[in-house]
This record gives sequence, C-alpha cells and structure tokens, in this order.
Amino acid sequence: MINDLALDLRKSQLLKEIFNAEQRQFDKLNVSLDDLRLHMDVDTATWGLDIYEKELKIITDKNKPINERRSVIKSKMRGSGKVDAALIKMVADSFTNGDVDVTFDGKIGIIFNSIYGIPENIEDVKNAIRDIKPAHLDIYFEFLYRVYNDLLSLYPTYNDLSNSGLTYAELLTT
Repeated sequence: MINDLALDLRKSQLLKEIFNAEQRQFDKLNVSLDDLRLHMDVDTATWGLDIYEKELKIITDKNKPINERRSVIKSKMRGSGKVDAALIKMVADSFTNGDVDVTFDGKIGIIFNSIYGIPENIEDVKNAIRDIKPAHLDIYFEFLYRVYNDLLSLYPTYNDLSNSGLTYAELLTT
C-alpha cells in the first residue's frame, strides 16, 4: 500500500508505522483463516472435532486418539441413507484404515481382511454399525490372524522364530 502513496508521503515515518501495524494484523488474520480452513475437513481438524461431534450428537471423548475420533465422525457422516452392504462397508472402512468385506446371510457379516487381529477401535465400529443397521439383523465379525504356514514363510526355523523377540499375540497379529 505504501507504494501507492505520493513520493513525499512514502518517507513519512508515521505512515510507515501505521502500514506495518496493519500488515501484522493482516498476517494474524491470514494465520487464523488458514487454521479455520484446516477445520473444514475432518481429516485435518483438531479443535474443530468438538464441533463436528456436537453437531452429529456424538459424545466427545478427549481420551480417544484424534484419528479414532475422526473415524467416528466420518462414519456418522457417511451413515445415512438406504442401509445396504455398500453403506455398511463404507462405515466400517472409515474406522479400520484397511479393507473389510460385508456379507448378508440372514446376519450382517463384517470380515476384516487386511488388518491382523482385532482393531483397537472395534467398539466404535460396532456402535456405528448398530446405529445404522436394521434392528432385526444381527452382526458378526471375523478377524484375520496369522496361521502356522504364514509364520513358516517369515521364520523358517524355530531359532528364527525365537530370536524374533515377538510374543505369541504379536506373532498372530503383526
């Protein structure tokens, strides 16, 4: 803005101070706007998660990791419309960061096929699916674990296995 002034006014110390003060205010405003833009997307929101949870009537649990809170929010946002296998898959996928298959055989089957073991936020997955499923349908879950043949390809001998330092539970789920 100072360049738009007449040459003799550009030398004014008072005007320079005023423009510097205004520039600092504009810089603060830009930082605030950038922060606000981050909270317009659930994947980058932090303090904005509280607002999403309030709007979606989700109980806020600040003890949960942010990625799990984001999963609950995304699931709730996706979980509307006609309930079918595609909707249930989309809701379950939003929690697992992996891949699930959904089956209907008189019950709703959720098969985790890219994550070993039980996902940490399985209770959130269960609650989200219970919220959208028809009341008359039961749900069952299937989890992926390593089997003996998988371990043989990773640890060909017993010494390889014992030197891995992994517990039995870690062998099955990592």
